Amino acid sequence: MLSTSTRIGLTSLIKRAPLSTTSPLLFTRGIKLIPQPPGGIIGTVNDAYVPPPPTKSEGSLHWTSERVVSIALLPVVLAPFITGASTLIDSTMSSLLLFHCYAGFQSCIIDYIPKRVYGAYHNYAMYLLTFGTGVAGYGVYQIEKNEGGVSNIIAKIWKA
Repeated sequence: MLSTSTRIGLTSLIKRAPLSTTSPLLFTRGIKLIPQPPGGIIGTVNDAYVPPPPTKSEGSLHWTSERVVSIALLPVVLAPFITGASTLIDSTMSSLLLFHCYAGFQSCIIDYIPKRVYGAYHNYAMYLLTFGTGVAGYGVYQIEKNEGGVSNIIAKIWKA
């Protein structure tokens, strides 16, 4: 049972924060959110369910490609320790690691910045991720060209 002062405090809080489409509660740190229907339900209980159209970028194909890359990283990361550094293995490891990071951050954006709530901000985040991946890819290229590869840099760090 809540005390009288707690109940009065909660009642005044509820009275001060009405929920409407013009409410400042729909702004999150300066980002205007798309108003959602109550409970996230559109329509009535008698409406037939219309599933979204399937796309190749979501679902099992996306999940399978992430798992294939994760499994392929294991031998490629261990190979320089066993056989020594080579350009082919190092380039493959860098490319797989870059894609692995891209897919992980893409999943975070899809989960935490959903398009149905944030609208265009979801697209901006995806464009920023693609741009950042391109910049990181250029950086990996420069490391491969100038420093002898990521494996060579790791070997130098381990010797220091």
